[in-house]
Amino acid sequence: MTERHTHTVRADEAGERLDRLLGEMDYIVSRSMAQRLLAHGDVLVNGQVASKNHVTRPGERIEVHILPREGSSLVPENIPLDIRFEDEHLIVLSKPAGLVVHPARGHYTGTLVHALMAHSEALGMLQGEDRPGIVHRLDKDTSGLMMVAKTDEAQAILSEGLKIRSIERRYITLVHGYIAPDTGLVDAPLGRNPKDRTRMAVVSDETGKQAVTTFRALDRYMAGRNDDGYTLLECKLYTGRTHQIRVHMQYIGHPVVGDPVYGRRRLPAELGLERQFLHAYRLTFAHPITGEPLDFLDPIPEDLAGVLSRLEPDSMGITAAGEEVMPLVQRA
Repeated sequence: MTERHTHTVRADEAGERLDRLLGEMDYIVSRSMAQRLLAHGDVLVNGQVASKNHVTRPGERIEVHILPREGSSLVPENIPLDIRFEDEHLIVLSKPAGLVVHPARGHYTGTLVHALMAHSEALGMLQGEDRPGIVHRLDKDTSGLMMVAKTDEAQAILSEGLKIRSIERRYITLVHGYIAPDTGLVDAPLGRNPKDRTRMAVVSDETGKQAVTTFRALDRYMAGRNDDGYTLLECKLYTGRTHQIRVHMQYIGHPVVGDPVYGRRRLPAELGLERQFLHAYRLTFAHPITGEPLDFLDPIPEDLAGVLSRLEPDSMGITAAGEEVMPLVQRA
């Protein structure tokens, strides 16, 4: 059962950064735990999700939600896993759309973490007790390939690989509008949206973190004089910020089709799409222990394949990149 704690900021506590204040609470064991709670959206100030940089004011009401930890109520659950590779060091799996990666506010059970705990007793714990094995994340409604570490050593090496950009992650996405260039780069820092802390945004102040996404156009559909239609892209991440592709695509005026947060509210019913069109189709990296080159491909799921089938009659012509990529992502 989730613990809930409240605290009203006293006059002598005003002006202190929220993560520091939380780190002094008896029920929070460290400042790093406080920062994880803030990053997960489990801390509210006057009913709004707060950031670790929030500076407290007298009389503010702080509410903290602490999820069950290992050894208490974080119980393994028999949830099927689509495993593509496994040895004593790591797992590579395909996450389906609709599955949350780890416990967070509003998702205390039924996550990938619960499934991993049922599958393996050995999982790296460097990311905390509520994230066993986790190296990186995919959004709930994004499908595709993920790495999971079964040891602390593998978790540390894979995490470092993400930081130094030695791990290659490629995605397929369908976006609104006609993108004329066959290739492009978006280099725009991301941070919490100052008006809505549950969302990310391109920000120009010190809270922004470097975020770089490159893309290649694979196909274009139904484009007309009003920049309507769609463009199919392959996106490559050079950084791994929260919602990075979704926010970057919105930033350049071509939001991901079906995105309920950053996309367009109206979606043509004939597409038959019920979630964002975003799939992690390729994962390339060196084995964290042996150094063996590993390269995994995951064809797009049936729901996304169905959308492309409906759009195919309106294709404006597959590109050179599309000729290379589409055979890799299309199901047999």
